[in-house]
Amino acid sequence: MNIKSIDAYQIYDSRGKPTVEVVVELDNGIEGVGLVPSGASTGQFEALELRDNVPNKFLGKSVYKAIENVKTEIADLLVGRPIEDQVEIDKQMCELDGTPSKSRLGANAILGVSLAVADANAKLKGKPLFQSLCDKPGTLLPLPEIQLVGGGAHAQWRTDIQDFLLIANGASSYEETLEVTFNIYHAGEKLLKERGLLAGAADEGGFWPTFDNHNAIFDFVVECIKEAGYTPGKEVSISLDIAASDLYRDGKYHLPLDDKSYTSEEFLTLMLEWCEKYPVLSIEDPFADTDFEMWQKFTEEVGHRVQVIGDDLFTTNLERIKQGIEQKLANSVLIKLNQIGTVTETIEAIRLTQQAGWLPVVSARSGETEDAFISHLAVATNAGQLKVGSFTRSERLVKWNEVLRIQRKLKGNDRFVGGKIFTALENLR
Repeated sequence: MNIKSIDAYQIYDSRGKPTVEVVVELDNGIEGVGLVPSGASTGQFEALELRDNVPNKFLGKSVYKAIENVKTEIADLLVGRPIEDQVEIDKQMCELDGTPSKSRLGANAILGVSLAVADANAKLKGKPLFQSLCDKPGTLLPLPEIQLVGGGAHAQWRTDIQDFLLIANGASSYEETLEVTFNIYHAGEKLLKERGLLAGAADEGGFWPTFDNHNAIFDFVVECIKEAGYTPGKEVSISLDIAASDLYRDGKYHLPLDDKSYTSEEFLTLMLEWCEKYPVLSIEDPFADTDFEMWQKFTEEVGHRVQVIGDDLFTTNLERIKQGIEQKLANSVLIKLNQIGTVTETIEAIRLTQQAGWLPVVSARSGETEDAFISHLAVATNAGQLKVGSFTRSERLVKWNEVLRIQRKLKGNDRFVGGKIFTALENLR
């Protein structure tokens, strides 16, 4: 089946900022749609999100140039060609762009088309996305990482650490992870209301930080878990996103909330202390994306029991992931579609991570859409984990809810391993 037309237009993400939507129409009338997310805390090695930078147009954030590239160069390349070969279509778009970071056409332009092609292929096959994305469809439902407290670039720097998240590692089913999170989230809301500290929601739906220091946030998260009736570390653990590249300048890591600055060695000591003092099961970007020595030391020290995720470190880039595997910088990779810019490369990044015995974590962005593509991606690839944001705001819940729908479509053939997925870390000693 051939591509009849490709169109694109500007829509708005969960922060009300412009982004790209692409529609690919086939000769038989089937339409595939792709909606592109956007990050606030972006890594320096990410594929380029093309913005117009015209001050009087959406404060420079409009995406009309990316849209024009879809409607002209990319459409000229693909219209009239068969839709079925996702790998070849993504490859041709990358070659057309001709830059390592997709900066000429824009990663948002290329990804929008790539997502729409995947959607059109699924509809053409009469299958849901999770069954059409890979040659051998997955059946593993993901273990969620769900934000309780948001900070950093997602909450106007009210706190320095970007995410304090929950992992229901003791849950025996996907449904139970959501019930556990519900109970803890609402226990936290109750505690904050009682103390007059409920100040709103961060970009990804977690509580807006209202604490005097980071230890107070840790104590609050642990209290929420206990208040909801769970045992910290056994039934529910903490996941952190440090986003340390945002904290690193002039050779030091800065935590203004604590009124402290740290050398790399001192920051390593702090990360180790947090992992010892609190029930931390997973930690993302504990060091800057260039501070390789600290990544190695930290992973060597705690990598057998703590998931050490590279986000800004790897940016879903195959070459950077290979480098990380060779140098044993981490044991997990955060997977974001718009960091690399095509569906094909994203799936390749997941497979490379899994082949190394590492754990992939499929992730949303802080600027999200009402699309649930990543829920299908997580199941299709048996990724095992999904990080979407909090347990509030519809652009977050649509992803959690979609996994429930996928489970129903699997008709009892689904699998869930929950916290057992982390036993793989022991094998990486």
